[in-house]
Amino acid sequence: MAARDADITRARLRASDLATPFRGVRTRSDVASTVHARAASYAAKMSDGQFFSHTTAAQLLGLRMPENFQSTLLHVASTPPMRAPRDLGVRGHQLSLRRIVTVSPGLRVTDAIQTWLDCASILAVDDLVVMGDGLLRRNGPLATLGELADAIRQHSGRRGFGRLVLAFDDVRARTDSARETLLRLLLQRARFPEPEVNAPIVNAYGATIAHGDLVYREYRTILEYDGGQHRDDERQYYTDIDRLDDLMEEKWRVIRVNKSLMSRRATLLGKVETALRAGGWRP
Repeated sequence: MAARDADITRARLRASDLATPFRGVRTRSDVASTVHARAASYAAKMSDGQFFSHTTAAQLLGLRMPENFQSTLLHVASTPPMRAPRDLGVRGHQLSLRRIVTVSPGLRVTDAIQTWLDCASILAVDDLVVMGDGLLRRNGPLATLGELADAIRQHSGRRGFGRLVLAFDDVRARTDSARETLLRLLLQRARFPEPEVNAPIVNAYGATIAHGDLVYREYRTILEYDGGQHRDDERQYYTDIDRLDDLMEEKWRVIRVNKSLMSRRATLLGKVETALRAGGWRP
């Protein structure tokens, strides 16, 4: 019907340069390779009572996902009494009315908090912690800790409730990346004290000289996750050098953590223990 309204002929719809990603949908063969493109293609056949949910909504909203997460499957939900959609490459759900928002290009999705709740039926606990931390991120947070707690209580008895309860215990505000969250979880499970997240560091004169990713203030130790992005910005690179110099002048031990060091957990934990002990920590 949409093709007819747009004066597209049957011959054009049968052209070899078009693909059929979903039953009743024809699109250029090169445009359905991403979740956004696939969702946009499928949206052409969705009714007003349908919306994207679960991990599809999370990707469309730009929430923090498990590392290396890849899925071409679309999660599409219908509100009762409409039946769950059935289509190749689609996992259908029948869900009561959810909080719905619209993302470009006009796609209806569950809002960020509802998406986190729904993902609990699919994702592992640590992945929910990563996503939850992202909702409470330092810049542009999408929720508060109180809002997450209220949402979990309302989710009681539904799939994934137990995982949400476990994840909520480890969710913290003010993170900047998923790697920060994974690093913090690693430290906590190694039975080190829990660090402050993105905490301000002041010098002897009371001036703020830095914000540390993970801060052990009592033991004057900071862990910084280096994703490498700052090395691509020359100005930021030199700012980081000056910042580290300021911290060392104030007698802080800074441990730079990257992907390689994260993979060598014994080495990483050994560095942390040495630094904390030097600062006066005793297990």
